[in-house]
Amino acid sequence: VTERIMLTDGYASVSSRRVATDAGVTPALVHYYFATIDDLFLAVLHRRVEQNLERQRRLLTTSPYPLHTLWEMNNDPARTGLVLEFMSLAHHRKAFGAHLAAIATRFRDEQYEVLKEHIERCAANSGIPPLVIVVMLNHIAQGTVLEDAIGMDVGTGPTRALVEQFLDQIEGKPTT
Repeated sequence: VTERIMLTDGYASVSSRRVATDAGVTPALVHYYFATIDDLFLAVLHRRVEQNLERQRRLLTTSPYPLHTLWEMNNDPARTGLVLEFMSLAHHRKAFGAHLAAIATRFRDEQYEVLKEHIERCAANSGIPPLVIVVMLNHIAQGTVLEDAIGMDVGTGPTRALVEQFLDQIEGKPTT
């Protein structure tokens, strides 16, 4: 319920009363499990983190084209929308920001560790350090998804095409 509210109306619309109403329970029950709204946000974040880390680990280790897979994962508008809401929340609540940074670091570290040897092998002639490739795939994908969300499309198509061409060059073109 909290995720849905965050995605449709923004994190600022989340309150114990709203969550309770939408879930069909009393606000007291929400407070029984979550002393503060920040506790509720943290619970939602941790639930998603564990699910997404497992999904990421599974997809990146089983894909014959893990860089393409990482690119596709980061082009998911629903995932990016929730990340944006958590980042906005972190901007306004500094303690939450430190927590989110630690989680983002965990994701980046795992992506890099899982992909390091593959990237080094694929990108040996590109001159781009493996960690930079991981950051590039994350940021360009999420940035273009955010621009799509507001209706901005100036340069996003050619940027995506260039990244996909780069991936095809260093990793090979996936067969469907």
